Amino acid sequence: MTDTARKRILIANDDGIFSPGIRALGLALAEIGDVTVVAPDVEQSAVGHGITIRRPLRFKHTASAGFGDIPAYRVDGTPADCVVLGVHLVGKPDIVVSGINLGPNLGNDLTHSGTVAAAIEGLAFGVPSIAFSQASIPSGEFDFTHAARYAAKLTQEVLARGLPPRTLLNVNFPAGELRGVRVTTLSDHRYEDEIISRQDPDGRDYYWVAGTPKAEYSDTTDYGAVQDGYVSITPVKLDLTYRDFLSEVEGFAPSV
Repeated sequence: MTDTARKRILIANDDGIFSPGIRALGLALAEIGDVTVVAPDVEQSAVGHGITIRRPLRFKHTASAGFGDIPAYRVDGTPADCVVLGVHLVGKPDIVVSGINLGPNLGNDLTHSGTVAAAIEGLAFGVPSIAFSQASIPSGEFDFTHAARYAAKLTQEVLARGLPPRTLLNVNFPAGELRGVRVTTLSDHRYEDEIISRQDPDGRDYYWVAGTPKAEYSDTTDYGAVQDGYVSITPVKLDLTYRDFLSEVEGFAPSV
């Protein structure tokens, strides 16, 4: 295996720089490469792939986030902003790693996940990228010991082998110990939205968007693997073109 001791690793997330998940990931990856952490200053869950263009961004060194000697910076922007600033202000890394997210990112979650968006932004720079997320135990607590250890092993493999162009790995961990690893497809995991209507003290309506997660079980999907206690690794290619439908669209598209 290629020596990765001097490889440059940029870590981001969407839960914020003080999240225990990114701290566990940073400390684990520091064993295999030169890590820099660039993360939002506050939680940015479900912001998707937003980029801040209407106001300036702040990029501040943060010594109080528990990373020890690892350089860590917080940004008052989105996860994608963090990768953009990290690449331009710190230097282009050999790999972008996002997470470990507090909660899984399965199936349709990828379209709004800030964790996955940070990895997608890494692809925009031509950098191999991985997104890591973990399910919680029923009480809502997290233990990242097993996940962080495995994340370091997988990151080391990707540093040595590379990934195909425009392809990232979306990795989800179950809560607790890991029964094994499955390479999976995306499930139909989704949230059935519920709109909660309330009124403020002045009698004006406001709304909460809530939802209940739903998915059909299959042991070949990311959802099924995590349900069964396995690590799910899904290769995701950033190419939204429906190529098999091109000729049919050519057949009915009106001329100008």
